[in-house]
Amino acid sequence: MTFGPQTQAHGVFSRPGERPRVGVRLSGSVLDVGAAARRDGLPWAEAMDEPALNAFMALGRQAWAQERAWLDELLPGLPVGDPLLVPLVDVTLHLPVVVADYVDFYASRDHATSLGAMFRPGQAPLAPSWTHLPIGYHGRAGTVVVSGTDVRRPVGQVRPPGSEVPEVVATRRLDLEAEVGVVVGVGSALGEPVPLGAFADHVFGVCLVNDWSARDLQAWEYVPLGPFTAKSFATSISAWVTPLASFGAARVPAPPREHPVQDYLDDASHPWGLDLRLDVALNGHHVSSPPFAGMYWTAAQQIAHLSVNGASLRTGDLLASGTVSGPGRDQRGSLVEVSDNGERPLVLPDGTTRTFLEDGDEVVITAWAPGPDEASPVGLGEVRGRVLPARRAR
Repeated sequence: MTFGPQTQAHGVFSRPGERPRVGVRLSGSVLDVGAAARRDGLPWAEAMDEPALNAFMALGRQAWAQERAWLDELLPGLPVGDPLLVPLVDVTLHLPVVVADYVDFYASRDHATSLGAMFRPGQAPLAPSWTHLPIGYHGRAGTVVVSGTDVRRPVGQVRPPGSEVPEVVATRRLDLEAEVGVVVGVGSALGEPVPLGAFADHVFGVCLVNDWSARDLQAWEYVPLGPFTAKSFATSISAWVTPLASFGAARVPAPPREHPVQDYLDDASHPWGLDLRLDVALNGHHVSSPPFAGMYWTAAQQIAHLSVNGASLRTGDLLASGTVSGPGRDQRGSLVEVSDNGERPLVLPDGTTRTFLEDGDEVVITAWAPGPDEASPVGLGEVRGRVLPARRAR
């Protein structure tokens, strides 16, 4: 069971006719955590009545720790019929946070190498800076949607093979990207870098991300400034944010580096790699198992680099890892890699094939991490989305 008492994943839920509020997942139920906190006279009860996690996250690490200690005592003893436990089947899940800023990184060496070879043939697959700093781009916070939201196939510019003139079409190469995100709870002051050692003071928790991508739009537009319309149409996140404190047994060092990094990125004393086990499914069929433990850059390093110039963090910032991929075909977190850029179609167990996503396809990414013992894994839930047909450009 990945949503046992040790997981304490937070989300936002509502029942018909009720306003959205914060809940904590326990197996197949949701604890109305604000009502439980009011019953026990706890100071953060009012923050839990908000329709997003932002108010509670902004209270900071001390409040998070106090809530965790309270839940450690409360959750194991809750009877199944407790009136504050709402069956999951009776609720609607909402976007768990009001997203302030969204940054997507490019932290998997295997993924970056694969895409570099595809998109820049004849050149070095990795940019010279890639092993020296975490590469990222600023995404669009307003198009982050909760798991279960349908995603419409985007329309944009592509350049047909052999032509110098682009055309406006619905993407023919719609892709998924299996990613992991961290959610900032406490912001930072403008002009003040956030060091590696302060990572846990600022980050509340971890979620799953599918950064949908239109590869043909991306190939045409992304030089020299990077992705734009190829990714800004939708980014899906899981309905549950699992607190950083739940991952104590899953922390691992980052992979060995080929050369020293700058001091502000040297994480020897602050390792924040996480051993997360991802699974990607398409139309109910297993596609791959990307290994997050092998990511070259950790979220702590990403925040240290994001803020090294003095850029500030804000409550609700979403920082995604970039596609999680390993060296094997069964470890790749995007179809462009699984299908070798469309040259080697994926054959699903029902006999259908895919190079990229078709209308009606449903992608589900799930993940879990080792917990305090083998019987207590830590869950990250799922991020799910179905592809709708495009609306034509006018």
